[in-house]
Amino acid sequence: MATHYPHQSQHFRTVQKLNPVWWLGNADDPLAPDWYRPGKRCRNLMWHLRNPCHNFDFYVVGIVDKPFSRVGRFPDHVSNPNRGWNWAVCRYKCLRLPFIDYKRTRFEFYCGWRANGAFGVKLNFAKQEELPPKQPAEPVSPDGKNL
Repeated sequence: MATHYPHQSQHFRTVQKLNPVWWLGNADDPLAPDWYRPGKRCRNLMWHLRNPCHNFDFYVVGIVDKPFSRVGRFPDHVSNPNRGWNWAVCRYKCLRLPFIDYKRTRFEFYCGWRANGAFGVKLNFAKQEELPPKQPAEPVSPDGKNL
């Protein structure tokens, strides 16, 4: 079981949560962080287009701003650290919010309320990692020294 307590800065009024324009913002990071597209034009615009429904996912349908507990296979993780299936349920008052994840070598799928309480859906097919070409092994003598 894992327990989540919201940060003091994550308390929003109901009026804000009912405003569809607010749903499209990012209350946690209103400006692009330094690591995002340094030196490029339209950084802040691209930052907001990167995740246009942050407030909606985190604070309207999500419960990031509420204290809750989460139970499941790996309740404090999104995916199984060993790959394969992970499932969990966030418990907030009388609500039970499900989560399921499946991760394999190049594939990941999840749907539901993540470990931080934000709602999310992901379907990802990653590119296969390119491995460096194998180097031929150097011949080794029976005493363990390279020839």
